[in-house]
Amino acid sequence: MPTDALLDRFFTALAPLAPVALWAHGSLAGGDYQEGRSDLDLIAVLEGPVTLGTVRRVVTLHRALRIDPLADKLHCSYMTPDGLGDAGRKHLTWAHDHVLRRPVTPVTRRELHAFGRVLYGRPPAGLLPPVTDRELHDFVVRDQREFWRPAVDKARLWKQDVWVDLGLVTFARASVTLREGRLISKREALDLLPGFGAPAEVVEDIDRRRYGNPAPPTEPWTTRRAELTRNYLGPAIDALVAAYG
Repeated sequence: MPTDALLDRFFTALAPLAPVALWAHGSLAGGDYQEGRSDLDLIAVLEGPVTLGTVRRVVTLHRALRIDPLADKLHCSYMTPDGLGDAGRKHLTWAHDHVLRRPVTPVTRRELHAFGRVLYGRPPAGLLPPVTDRELHDFVVRDQREFWRPAVDKARLWKQDVWVDLGLVTFARASVTLREGRLISKREALDLLPGFGAPAEVVEDIDRRRYGNPAPPTEPWTTRRAELTRNYLGPAIDALVAAYG
């Protein structure tokens, strides 16, 4: 399987950085992985500290993987034991073909505890402090209110597949987490969206692109899809935040 071959190459290249653990989360861990379409979401725990030399080695590592057609979907955050307990701490991350620093969110941390896939070393339960229900609730509300709701007002974003897909799927997942306290897959989120009042033709479009063989989108459709999505998501997020915020 090409994904397994890429993961093997990645771990071989990672070994000189002395990883304590390597974990997968997201679709790869949750059973909804679609090769060539889903991201490969990884967490590497290094002995530390993360120095400028570490950053250079991480960049070199990922650039060397570029010959693999799946490498652009491999994203990895690099944590160290002293930072595992702080959900707000930003960690060295490779994503979208460059380095950045971003937190490992309470949702990711809960995923790791609930169904994280151990690729090497110690399991999350042995290293990563658990996420309380209140921490998870507060993060999900804040993410919907402070990130996704302002994004809805930026019309230019919503002609892009990734914003439509993530906006609607994240909203459905947030709704279930806040109502029921559990995490769900993207597949389950898509199945639930029509019942949440999302526009059926947009949900079908996402489903075709994730699981089927879609035709290239036309300009009239991307324009209409953006309008349908924004008209739905704005009020839906407002109602969710009002109910649970």
